[in-house]
Amino acid sequence: MRAAVYRSFCGPITVEIVSRPSVPDDGVLISVRATGVCRSDWHGWKGHDSDIDDHGLPFIPGHEVSGVVVEVGTRIKRFRIGDRVAIPFILSCGNCRLCDRNRSTVCEKQEQPGFTMMGSFAEFLAIPRADRNLSPLPANVSFVEAAALGCRFTTAYRATAQQGGLIDNNLTNENITVAIFGCGGLGLSCVMVAKCFGASRIIAVDVSDGALQKACQVGATDIVNARSVNVRKHIFQLTDGLGADVTIDAAGFKATCEDAVYCTRRGGRMVQVGLPIGDNKPEIPMGMIAGKEIEIYGSHGCAADDMPRILRLVSQGKLDPKLLIEKEVSLEDGAQAIMDMEHGSPIGITMVTKFKPLQQTSLQKSRY
Repeated sequence: MRAAVYRSFCGPITVEIVSRPSVPDDGVLISVRATGVCRSDWHGWKGHDSDIDDHGLPFIPGHEVSGVVVEVGTRIKRFRIGDRVAIPFILSCGNCRLCDRNRSTVCEKQEQPGFTMMGSFAEFLAIPRADRNLSPLPANVSFVEAAALGCRFTTAYRATAQQGGLIDNNLTNENITVAIFGCGGLGLSCVMVAKCFGASRIIAVDVSDGALQKACQVGATDIVNARSVNVRKHIFQLTDGLGADVTIDAAGFKATCEDAVYCTRRGGRMVQVGLPIGDNKPEIPMGMIAGKEIEIYGSHGCAADDMPRILRLVSQGKLDPKLLIEKEVSLEDGAQAIMDMEHGSPIGITMVTKFKPLQQTSLQKSRY
């Protein structure tokens, strides 16, 4: 099969012929129909993820994926050949202490395509633990929509609706203000989820006018360009000096994390979903956290049993991932898009959907 492979961190990602994976006893083999280009793939390629280092190179990236089941393992009960499926990037085990406590997003033995195992930038992908983690696609949900749900939208759902508290709010969300810091694919997804769950004011913060314009198109009521204004002062002006009820750092930078904390109202909630990396660590004012009783929640991925709920939102037209799909590209262009993130992230989501083979002379034969 054809797959995008890198053999060294920061090295070239090239399309090669590699062996088709075997189907696990508890899993399925899918024909990949759509897979997203996510900044987490760039982090993996850069060597920022210890799971890939532990797995070892060469490696195939990709974790936002949907497809069709083409083989099933001997222990599979829920799926058949030909089924259209959505795949969360966290494949929980169901047996560890945290899974027993309904905390499968931090499963102690989780597997992740594109991180702990070979990823979805390939014609075929083997998925273990399929009965527990996969979801059938509704007939009116496309592969592209389902792949967008695999990471960014499901991650945004957990960060905004669950960890942010919108889904659990006993009151109406009509007077809830949500401020989202960072308007890449994840941040824009958070804007859309906040709108879906009825937040009355959605403040989007970024340094890119293009990203902020897109945020307005998908549901933001207010925008703040961090390059041109004092973010904290401006958000307090927008909220009558109170701050936002819920703030979400969807970027993972020192500035976005700190601004999210400082812009949270008394008794409010800050959610950290972007992953800070490097040595430029945020400085969190813990005295203010205590004095204002600000809650800080971490958020990681989404539980597999929440996927059907999110698919229903899409099927019912309440959430439209297509609004964030900027372009559909080939496997080669998808590999290049990961490397191009060295110079910045695109607005919206790039989706690999074109797996047409190149001429044989342009392919490399894999050594594994």
